[in-house]
Amino acid sequence: MKHFRYSFLFSIICLGVAAYWGYTHGGMSAAVTAFGIAFILAIMEISLSFDNAVVNASVLKNWNAFWQTLFLTVGIVIAVFGMRLLFPLVIVTQAADLGMMEVWNLAINNPKAFSTHLINHHAEVAAFGGVFLLLVFLNFLLDEEKELHWLGHVEEKLSSFGRIGSVPVLIALGVVVTSVGLVEPAKQFVVLMAGVWGIITYVGVDFISGMLEKEETTNVNIGNVVKSGGIGGFLYLEVLDASFSFDGVIGAFAITNDVVIIMLGLAIGAMFVRSMTVYLVRQGTLEEFVYLEHGAHYAIGVLALIMFASMTYHIPEIFTGLVGVAFILASLWSSIKHKRQFLTA
Repeated sequence: MKHFRYSFLFSIICLGVAAYWGYTHGGMSAAVTAFGIAFILAIMEISLSFDNAVVNASVLKNWNAFWQTLFLTVGIVIAVFGMRLLFPLVIVTQAADLGMMEVWNLAINNPKAFSTHLINHHAEVAAFGGVFLLLVFLNFLLDEEKELHWLGHVEEKLSSFGRIGSVPVLIALGVVVTSVGLVEPAKQFVVLMAGVWGIITYVGVDFISGMLEKEETTNVNIGNVVKSGGIGGFLYLEVLDASFSFDGVIGAFAITNDVVIIMLGLAIGAMFVRSMTVYLVRQGTLEEFVYLEHGAHYAIGVLALIMFASMTYHIPEIFTGLVGVAFILASLWSSIKHKRQFLTA
């Protein structure tokens, strides 16, 4: 439990602030409601992001102490305040052509109008985040250097396509172009551009990693990032966290329009994701349960497709969360079986 003590303390503070915020806007009943909504949002964020913690840990376990500490300190500030508060404000700032302070006042004083602006741009957000997550999954799946294959011969055959480095980008471009047909004509260009920028961001982070890595690690692909940590790997994990948070932030507005309650609830979830990451790294969980990383990446792949589908169809957040949990549990069970077979061999 020592890995989660700060998360529990942070949760108590955030839930207390949420209750106080509700109390100042409607008395005791509003305080109870605000407390409950913040709690629900926290649970939702945790359930949606467990696979994020697994992928974070798979990268972070190879980093030195400096970069691990930086990610778990500066990174959490970016995750909480950057993605859970600043990101929605930036979207509405661009959409409504208003200043940041005007948008903040809109969020506080007219949350319904604020959420309408944000939800109207869900398709672009989904295209950017979805294609980034899709590339994370594809680069894991199509990795010819991967020795362990959860799906046996099928996955081994697919990984052989990793010899052609452009295949993941080609598939991602195809998905983006296809997804344009899911939105009305007026939004097709912006959705296409958002998807292209998602690909550019992924490739750009990969490029930065390659430029700044030591000479002996310059051929490490973005699935492994860097062996000792570095700015490229740090950027990769931050953009990955951002991509995960996109759906959670947008989905939160289906529960409440109060941007303060949303930030507090999702911040609790983000803190627990960091704690889970630390726990997985410190306990060596990925070495013990060898297919856990596979399950997390498959969950990411499904989440990416769900984000694209959500441009047209409403997909309940509980379904998205349960899909991720199902893959994690299945990979955990496979890992336990693999471990037993190894011990009895």
